[in-house]
Amino acid sequence: MLTNVEHIGIAVKSLAASNELFTKLLNAAPYKQEAVESEGVSTSFFKVNQTKIELLEATREDSAIAKFIDKKGEGIHHIAFEVEDIQAEMERLKQEGFVLLNETPKPGADNKLVCFLHPKGTNGVLVELCQEIRQKAD
Repeated sequence: MLTNVEHIGIAVKSLAASNELFTKLLNAAPYKQEAVESEGVSTSFFKVNQTKIELLEATREDSAIAKFIDKKGEGIHHIAFEVEDIQAEMERLKQEGFVLLNETPKPGADNKLVCFLHPKGTNGVLVELCQEIRQKAD
């Protein structure tokens, strides 16, 4: 079950310049910056009340963000929804006819497991499912 909008992802050419711009715009500095090597991106997260904004800069020319910027320019890349059970939600959405871009959840930024839905089935919007990675009890 989708519980809320987790964040909005924005593709940017320069994380440093965009951090400066969003810091001025939101009157707050990013609360977290991190690289996701497997996706070829560096990210910054901003938070305004419960709303999170993720800025994504490509670190490799073959990354999805680099390809997105080459094709469409900077701008909104995806909308992410928080889920309680990503495996169950992936199965439900597959049953509803949505196409998953990854068959198993993968580690993403901000301590999340993620899965993306193909935008051809979601009115051209790349949708991300996010579940907090839970620490196993000792």
